[in-house]
Amino acid sequence: MHVGLFTECYRPIQNGVVASVDALARELRAGGHEVTCVTPSMPNYHEAQAFVVRVPSLPLPTRTAYRLTIPFVSGERTWRALDALSIVHAHSVFVTGWMGLRLARRLRVPLVFTYHTQLEEYAHYVPFDERATRNAAARLTRAYANAAGAVVVPTAAMEARLRALGVTARIEVVPTGIDVAQFSEGRRDDALRARLGVGAQQTMLLSVGRLGREKNVELTLDAFARLGDPRARLVLVGDGTHREALERRAERLGIAARTIFAGEFPRASLPAVYRSADAFVSTSTSETQGLVLVEALAAGLPVVAVDTPQTRDVLGGAGIVTGADPALLAGALAGALAEPLRRPVPPHVLLRFEERATARRIVALYGELIEDARVPRAG
Repeated sequence: MHVGLFTECYRPIQNGVVASVDALARELRAGGHEVTCVTPSMPNYHEAQAFVVRVPSLPLPTRTAYRLTIPFVSGERTWRALDALSIVHAHSVFVTGWMGLRLARRLRVPLVFTYHTQLEEYAHYVPFDERATRNAAARLTRAYANAAGAVVVPTAAMEARLRALGVTARIEVVPTGIDVAQFSEGRRDDALRARLGVGAQQTMLLSVGRLGREKNVELTLDAFARLGDPRARLVLVGDGTHREALERRAERLGIAARTIFAGEFPRASLPAVYRSADAFVSTSTSETQGLVLVEALAAGLPVVAVDTPQTRDVLGGAGIVTGADPALLAGALAGALAEPLRRPVPPHVLLRFEERATARRIVALYGELIEDARVPRAG
């Protein structure tokens, strides 16, 4: 098969969508399939991967690194690379996604759409009325999903969410995969902890993710302030437009000296970061899956997360879920940090997320849709 992956978000950006697209592309190519990844060009970024096609783009009118493609000015190389596609797999409902939809219709090949993002939770980035923006995002998601031959969601909670939005298309629940072994192996790195400002006798509470308003990191800070453990250090790995506001909040809460804003790490370095922590916390309620939860579980960390349907789906009883209340969260964190040893996660919990297994399920879905497209419709 020749698979076209269409994504508005790709390297050098680091997030769950990029990790998902990379993992799928890697496994498809390892399985002997041809892959072309279509994504916006990025200023001052040289694309070194031959299978990636960069389309001219414009910046969004917001404080973000994301960009929108300008498909109609794409060069001949772009279209030549896409003419032989067997299937289109879109990872965005924006311009790149609609480019993929139009191409799928022109080539008469199936369209698969992976629902990575609850767009309504990002309405605050758009300089318009937030309620109108949320409604528009819901309508856009519904229209695009219903145009696809199949929609892939990472959790059953997101299937229910799409059905509530009015999506009637076929939906398949396939978790986003990771290299479980990569995050499971390795040892605590005391030199890394020292560079992060965590002493040998201190405990390290880790949070990984973009510092955006929708990630609800304020709750993490509020809970950490109530923890009452002077030996504990909170390490926030990631960056984003909300960082300055979070730094000011840490100052007001009196925890700035014990809170480390570590910035972004290359993805290859993340397993060592997880393995060097003592517990993991996530207070985001906007995730469709929460890839960081899976990574933390694979690393053997005690995981504390705010209770949402998708969080329960991912953790499968392996972590601690609690209400979105600073006092409740602080109590759960105290218990997690007191754990003397890492607890092995039941194998069945992590096997669901092994990237080779999840890629096989996607390939099987591709095959079904391609075969269905070949069968003439009755009447």
